[in-house]
Amino acid sequence: MKITKVEALANIANDIRIGTLEQVYEAQSGHPGGALSCSDILAVLYFNQMNIDPKQPEAPGRDRFVLSKGHCSPALYATLARKGYFDKAVLTGFRNIDSNLQGHPDMRKIPGVDMTTGSLGQGFSAAVGMAIGSKMDSAGCRVYCLVGDGEIEEGQIWEAAMTASKNKLDNLCVIVDHNGLQIDGKIEDVAGLVDIKEKFESFGFYSIEIDGHDIEEIIHAFQSARQEKGRPTVIIANTVKGKGVSFMEGKAEWHGKAPNKEQCEEAINELKLQHFIG
Repeated sequence: MKITKVEALANIANDIRIGTLEQVYEAQSGHPGGALSCSDILAVLYFNQMNIDPKQPEAPGRDRFVLSKGHCSPALYATLARKGYFDKAVLTGFRNIDSNLQGHPDMRKIPGVDMTTGSLGQGFSAAVGMAIGSKMDSAGCRVYCLVGDGEIEEGQIWEAAMTASKNKLDNLCVIVDHNGLQIDGKIEDVAGLVDIKEKFESFGFYSIEIDGHDIEEIIHAFQSARQEKGRPTVIIANTVKGKGVSFMEGKAEWHGKAPNKEQCEEAINELKLQHFIG
């Protein structure tokens, strides 16, 4: 069922954030910062935009999603559980040796995961291949790919972008989670990455820049991407690393660090207070 109410989608995004924190805390391992920053995007994709059915996770005509920044898997797992692909209780096994929920998503083991990812940059290439395949088979499915702004320092990203543009993949929508931080600090300080929107435009993409935490803006951007013909779309979603948790927001140190018990409880209580009523 498609959810259209903004408040309901915002609450789902908060549930995804809470699920992310619970997983990383239980495992005492993981990447909370970038998972928290992309939660609103995942909520809109899975509950408002994508043509998917948890009861038929391998349906040929389904839309595809590729989490190219695979280290943010806790957000994807929390989303899939919330959508009904598997029981939420499974989340407690995140990064456990006996669990299917690895640190990076594995399409062979987890229903709802369309591509195994982890090595940065490669997910984008896989998404391009999926979009080409859909065109060749006239399948009609759309392909969504979420990349990190630190990730797009990889040369493979731009090779894939050239291929997407050359093949006029208007069924491909790339979302850049532009939170401005990576493990080593600010993206502009690490590799001098600036003017992301203009870079993609120079590669032939239709580009949209939005507030990646504004549900209405996210929905509108995906609708605009759907209407664009003859070229792929990139959505530059300006986000905040660690979004929703005051002591994590805008802090590169939370890229790959687990909270302790007190920090986890504080963070979850903060997020619960942000839920909309009604």
